Amino acid sequence: MNPAWPVDTARPWLAPFALRAAAAGATLAQGLGVAEALSNQPVPIGLPAGPLRFVPAHTAPADEAYEAFIFRTAQVPTRDNLHDFFNGLVWLHFPATKRRLNELQAAEIVRAGIGAERGPLRDALTLFDENGAVLDAPPALWEALLARDWQRLFVAERALWRQARLLVFGHALLEKLSSPRKPMTAHVLCAPGASRSVAIDDAAIAAALDAAHLASKPFAPLPVLGVPGWWAPNEAPGFYDDTEVFRPPRPAGRLYPE
Repeated sequence: MNPAWPVDTARPWLAPFALRAAAAGATLAQGLGVAEALSNQPVPIGLPAGPLRFVPAHTAPADEAYEAFIFRTAQVPTRDNLHDFFNGLVWLHFPATKRRLNELQAAEIVRAGIGAERGPLRDALTLFDENGAVLDAPPALWEALLARDWQRLFVAERALWRQARLLVFGHALLEKLSSPRKPMTAHVLCAPGASRSVAIDDAAIAAALDAAHLASKPFAPLPVLGVPGWWAPNEAPGFYDDTEVFRPPRPAGRLYPE
């Protein structure tokens, strides 16, 4: 079964992936599976075990952790669905970052094994991989985001978004955004150091994935459909007054609001 198609590559959050998505989509339209469609794209990086490949999910052993299998074989098990289609697109576009995530996951599996709980580092790695985003923005936008001051972030400082770049990295969130709904929220990675911004660059994102920093859960929630220019409904008066989506800040005491 092929994923629902066509994907609307004109959506602003798909801009980094649009060319590869369209090319892979053309292959899918010929009746091929997702693994084969992704493998037809140029693969820009290898893993420690060799060149990156996408393989049908059933080829992976049931008794081996997904991340450990990728690290050991350089093969990404891929199902015929949108979730894995977007995962493959992120691998192709941000290979150094995905490789870094995989290496950290595999090392933690070796260190702690597979248990009922992943632990703080693997939780953070999974959260970023599935639902993460990266924001390169002026300090005023970061201040408002970390304070959950939505009126400042999206209304008072609206013009500053012209100087900002937001990347939706998480493939599960990209899948959800195929049917946009107002509550959809990304977990934005806060970089270590004084500046929270991370450049929208594969090497820069990979470098920001420090194990100790990630274990502190350095993410800020961002309702992505509130971003100016990303969704027409956010131009309407009162859009940001919805406290079920744009929730007020929690009491002080946490550097990174969940």
